[in-house]
Amino acid sequence: MNYLAKLPPSPYMEILTAEQEKKQKWVNQNKKGFLRYREPFQALSRYKAEYVNCSGETVVIGQEDELSGEDRRAVEEYLKSFMPWRKGPFSVFGTTIDAEWRSEKKWHRLVPKLPELKDKVIADIGCNNGYYMFRMSPYRPRMVVGFEPSVQHYYCFQALRNMAGLDDLYIDLLGVEHIGLLPDTFDVIFLMGVIYHRSSPLDVLKDIHKALKPGGTLLLESQAIPGEAPYALFPEKTYAKAPGNYFIPTGTCLRSWMVRTGFDNVELFCTHPMSESEQRKTAWMTFESFSDYLDPADSSRTIEGYPAPWRVFLTGKKM
Repeated sequence: MNYLAKLPPSPYMEILTAEQEKKQKWVNQNKKGFLRYREPFQALSRYKAEYVNCSGETVVIGQEDELSGEDRRAVEEYLKSFMPWRKGPFSVFGTTIDAEWRSEKKWHRLVPKLPELKDKVIADIGCNNGYYMFRMSPYRPRMVVGFEPSVQHYYCFQALRNMAGLDDLYIDLLGVEHIGLLPDTFDVIFLMGVIYHRSSPLDVLKDIHKALKPGGTLLLESQAIPGEAPYALFPEKTYAKAPGNYFIPTGTCLRSWMVRTGFDNVELFCTHPMSESEQRKTAWMTFESFSDYLDPADSSRTIEGYPAPWRVFLTGKKM
């Protein structure tokens, strides 16, 4: 799955190759934390779907009648090895995976603002199990590269991709901090649910701007706080129980960040409060979820007393 050979040459190719080699050496360790995901990925790779449909709300990979009952049960058990499932829904050989996030709702909000994806080179930063990459596939991009440093998500995506047989989708264990090593490379970059996890969001946006081709588009989705003023919350310890949340901006603030980092035609096109209908516990994600992050006496506040999360969607171009 070496996609670099298909991209324009980067002046940082030696650094990229060294980083990839380091990551592959890391992920191929024969330790329990890696084998728990690598082994189900290897087991699932022998199943090849005849029917694949990524156009609907549920990404469908294989139908129930393609496998024997014994094989279907085995597939379901292997898929459970990748729990908790954060993005979805998926249906894999008749097994319905109801993930924590109803990711099709986010995709529906993005669709009206999608640029041309056909024959384009696309990056999905923080791609998780690749749900949005599968949803991009019907638009016939030249390639979609997911950047995802999580071992769990890396092997989960590879298992799904191999069963689906979608050769235009790739994944790399590199993260958003590496995207600037691929200057003038991508026609479209998706950055969804990532930027508030970074301690230097402006540097992230500068690197993404650098990685876009001239004329390229960024589609950005983020956790946010409500409000019209251009400010960001910086929690003392945690926000919604997550210690990895740094700057939680208003939509207006995030728009200003994009403008200040060189993006043109920046548009804040959707804002909405989060709700339990979109993020919740399921049989495939049994840990705490959205409702557990809120003040039980006041759902407009987080458990820490901060404003409860909204989500915001923006788009901008590199001219």
